[in-house]
Amino acid sequence: GKTAASPDGEATAPTAQRWMPLCLDTKDGSLIWKAELSGGDFSGHRFNSPASTTPAVDGKRVVFTWGTAERLTMAAFDHAGKQLWVSDLGPVSGGHGFGASPLLLGDLVILNNDQENEKGNLLAVDANTGAVKWTVPRHSKRISYSVPCVVKRGGRDLLVFTNWQHGFTVIDPADGSVVSEKSVFNLQTNERAISSPVAWRDLVIGTCGFTANPKHCVAMRIDDAGQLSEAWRVDRNAPHIPSVLVVGDQCYLWDDAGIVTCLDAASGKELWKGRVPGVEGPCMGSPVSDGKSIFCADESGNVHAIAVGDSLRSLGKNALGDLCRSTPAFGDGALFVRTFHRIVAVEGR
Repeated sequence: GKTAASPDGEATAPTAQRWMPLCLDTKDGSLIWKAELSGGDFSGHRFNSPASTTPAVDGKRVVFTWGTAERLTMAAFDHAGKQLWVSDLGPVSGGHGFGASPLLLGDLVILNNDQENEKGNLLAVDANTGAVKWTVPRHSKRISYSVPCVVKRGGRDLLVFTNWQHGFTVIDPADGSVVSEKSVFNLQTNERAISSPVAWRDLVIGTCGFTANPKHCVAMRIDDAGQLSEAWRVDRNAPHIPSVLVVGDQCYLWDDAGIVTCLDAASGKELWKGRVPGVEGPCMGSPVSDGKSIFCADESGNVHAIAVGDSLRSLGKNALGDLCRSTPAFGDGALFVRTFHRIVAVEGR
């Protein structure tokens, strides 16, 4: 599988082929509970699988998504492993296959269900029942994988989505109404929003691109009314798959090849750039930080660490000995990494 862990005192992750949510004890990795649901026949990109999505968790529940051409399924379990509900959200159209992770916001589960051929939507599901609360039709021609971020403006929560054709979309989660939208990416070539936008102060920073084509990192300012305006953009060394990371006043672009560009988050000005030593294969997960260090895994299973600061300083790497396309997650004093065959807990020193 390729999902990140979702620590909440316990680590949870689905497996491929048979769709099986597992709950592990973060202290020793022992199995606390497991369930099994019909997964269907998955087809998609060779780097994609039914385990690509990351579960969403709060104090009451953990929510999973997985999808096949025939059915997009969302399921919720309580922390004892009791199934709360399962929802069929319709078929999935997209040659690369489904891979969108859910977001919990209060009593709503939010999902970016952008698909190919203008068949997708943005949707919210009741976290208590699994019933659909609202949908927003989309006109995208490319399936997307980005997870929206939440910003607070004018005393209310707003959702910000990214998509190649729609650009940045601001949604009111109370009713699904579109507050504002601005197309900012290159519509002359095929692109795809894979990484997730990040909120920082009055900005939301997101990326879009495609393989060998230029990738774009764009920062949008959102005012108290939820209206969008472009603050800055970078069209060089932006990541395609990894999400951007903001630590303090610095925005880190860790691209797929292991080149890190550090920007001033307010202006987009480049502060420094360098290649992380020892990267073997592409980086397909996103970087994470504890405020002092930044961690990111490459496909060969090396977890790299660099220092937060004014220059590139490698702190070394931890070789896990297994393929890895996931994002590390912090919890219970450890860094959890999902490889193809294991979940590994790395304790700090």
